Amino acid sequence: MPQFHALQQRMSYDFRNAVLLERALTHKSFANENRLSEHNERMEFLGDAVLNLVVSEILMEMRPQSPEGELSRLRASVVSEQSLAAIARSIGLGEFLRLGKGEAQTGGRDKDSLLADSLEALIASLYLDGGLPPAAAFISRFFLDSLNNAPAAGTGADAKTDLQELCQERMRTLPDYRVVTESGPDHQKEFTVELSIKGEVYGRGIGRSKKEAEQRAAREALVKFRNQETEVRRQE
Repeated sequence: MPQFHALQQRMSYDFRNAVLLERALTHKSFANENRLSEHNERMEFLGDAVLNLVVSEILMEMRPQSPEGELSRLRASVVSEQSLAAIARSIGLGEFLRLGKGEAQTGGRDKDSLLADSLEALIASLYLDGGLPPAAAFISRFFLDSLNNAPAAGTGADAKTDLQELCQERMRTLPDYRVVTESGPDHQKEFTVELSIKGEVYGRGIGRSKKEAEQRAAREALVKFRNQETEVRRQE
């Protein structure tokens, strides 16, 4: 498909089945407006799995001495919404997205959550078109800076992962995230997430995506944990 030729050049990959690329770039808002049955949401699911697999393998090779917990934190930083959106911008992905009129008019082409999801769908299209090698080659090339600059353990780059490990270590349980409100039109959603641990609310977060709201709730919970620890020390 000629309209996507420039993107394929930037990716250094020519699709055998260009329909896969077109689907990866088709947002549900465009599909709804044009009565199409296919869009990129299901491909996001597959792309996320492929991305996590390849990044995990690269990190294990790059950091042979790192324990599992540190590798998990590093991977979470590399595949975070902010990181994915930055990589999507670096290849100009937004200009190729097929968006509905409302989504396009409200800045959808530069929205972190939309760009991150579309990049995952793009990775899935590479995997479906040519198998793991082209997907891995793309990730190795465009995620190189993120992999090299991934923060060391304990920097708080991924609050959800830090909180999960803390809960497992000290409370033998996992935090529970629940969306308590969801407002706004499809192109400008706002989510409020409540985080509880063993039935007690530890944090609330608001964001333009569920991931963003969960991260903010986790950061609030970590602050509460630290405050509790400080209080215990004072009493000792």
